[in-house]
Amino acid sequence: MRYERIKAGTFIDRPNRFIAHVELGGRVETVHVKNTGRCRELLVPGARVYLADAGERAARKTRYDLVAVEKGERLVNMDSQAPNAAALEWLRAGNLFPTGTEIRPEFKYGDSRFDFGLLTPDLALLEVKGVTLERDGVVLFPDAPTERGAKHLRELTAFPGAAYVLFVVQMEGVRYFAPNEQTDPAFAAALRAAKTAGVRILAYDCRVTPESMTLNEPVEVRT
Repeated sequence: MRYERIKAGTFIDRPNRFIAHVELGGRVETVHVKNTGRCRELLVPGARVYLADAGERAARKTRYDLVAVEKGERLVNMDSQAPNAAALEWLRAGNLFPTGTEIRPEFKYGDSRFDFGLLTPDLALLEVKGVTLERDGVVLFPDAPTERGAKHLRELTAFPGAAYVLFVVQMEGVRYFAPNEQTDPAFAAALRAAKTAGVRILAYDCRVTPESMTLNEPVEVRT
């Protein structure tokens, strides 16, 4: 998963969840934040951030998208659309399912729309969650309560076929993944119930550069 044009800047502030102010080449730019989560531990004043440039003629209110940020020595991709794009590349390369498996993004089943439906030839469902919250090498999801996320887990638990949850950790070199029990106990309980029912819970870290993000190595899951 690649971005075409990337520029580096310095984060100033985030007036609301959709936009941020970034110093770029001596000017203050208003940029679109491609993640509506809290990201408080990432977007701190003075942090070095990376912006995808849509170009001067882009028909949009902001020219730049904030897609990655340096957190200490880590580079974290925080684009909420990147996990699905990277997961699709990973699946098409023959990971998890054989090469040539029919992959249907945004697959509707029951009352929900799941990230991927896969015909193996039997139907399998796969839900992707992007993870950006890291504390001392431990990565956690979610960073804010998500009733939608818990609902997806309950529906995957009830699904009669093969079901998967893939946590895409948008950084490299972490210790393990765990549900964020303190922030969202309902999601943590739903994840444990899903695992007990046979839903496969997977986590992978990512090789991240300012211009790209690629699924890399499996990460231990502790529920």
